Amino acid sequence: MKKGNRAIGRRTALLALLHLPIIFAGFVAPYDPAEQHRDLAYVPPTAIRWLPRPAVVVRQAEGELRVPIHLFRGGHLFAVDPPAHIFLLGTGRFGRDVFSRLLYGGRLSLSAGLTAAALALFIGTIAGAFAGYHGGLADTLTMRLSEVVLSLPWLYLLLAARAFLPLDLSPAKSLLLITGVLGLLGWAQPARLVRGLVLSLRTRQFVEASRSFGASPSFILTRHIGPHVYGLLLTQAALMIPQFILAEVTLSFLGLGAGEPAASWGGMIAALQQTAVLRSYWWLLAPAVVLFVFSIAYHSLARAIEERVRLAN
Repeated sequence: MKKGNRAIGRRTALLALLHLPIIFAGFVAPYDPAEQHRDLAYVPPTAIRWLPRPAVVVRQAEGELRVPIHLFRGGHLFAVDPPAHIFLLGTGRFGRDVFSRLLYGGRLSLSAGLTAAALALFIGTIAGAFAGYHGGLADTLTMRLSEVVLSLPWLYLLLAARAFLPLDLSPAKSLLLITGVLGLLGWAQPARLVRGLVLSLRTRQFVEASRSFGASPSFILTRHIGPHVYGLLLTQAALMIPQFILAEVTLSFLGLGAGEPAASWGGMIAALQQTAVLRSYWWLLAPAVVLFVFSIAYHSLARAIEERVRLAN
């Protein structure tokens, strides 16, 4: 049991470390995500000289100029004085800092994944608990509806929903649209899992005893059945968040998410469609690598929670 708790704690700490730079992107990122340096397009990551103190080197006609890196300068974690620039992950086509856009783009992608997962779990929990506890016609209708939702091609529905709306939507409205559709399409799977668990718990002795004392269904569901469902919901959340993040990235990759100049992981990955860019500018793979790391971290947490629940039962 303690081993399972430690495993969950380590994976949660890792996810927290991955999220912190994105949450505080305005402080960590050295540049505005839309700021362009047209004369510095496709510049590789800046080399840093660490001794005797961290600095970047600017090559000029009269020789090399060492420009020190300042911490906590101008409201940012680090910065350099002109004429130097610090591009930790290089620049893209328009000379925009990839590292800054990666952090700001993560805000949009992670917000979409977290919000959509919360909405899907909220709807799925209510629907599954209602169907599993009451059974009968309510159970039949809910499960048939969930089967219909699961059979729908969600990607095509997302594309169709986005196609009906103006292409110049603000990033906030695009995020609201994406999370709403994902949440409405993602409730079916958790609903079926919650329904099955509630269906097995409603006949337990402690539930029957509470019902015989006149407890209401809402009291039984929240006080007696609810604690047994939390582990399942946490596991589903850890699995659904990267799935919904990938859905938002896919839409942005296809040009149907947040439009330019807003930063998004999908929009950054879209630049790799050109073979020449992919072959010559390896640092532009950073969003794909980060997306892979986040997916592995969330799935690892889901496995740890699932193992902890299995041991508890």
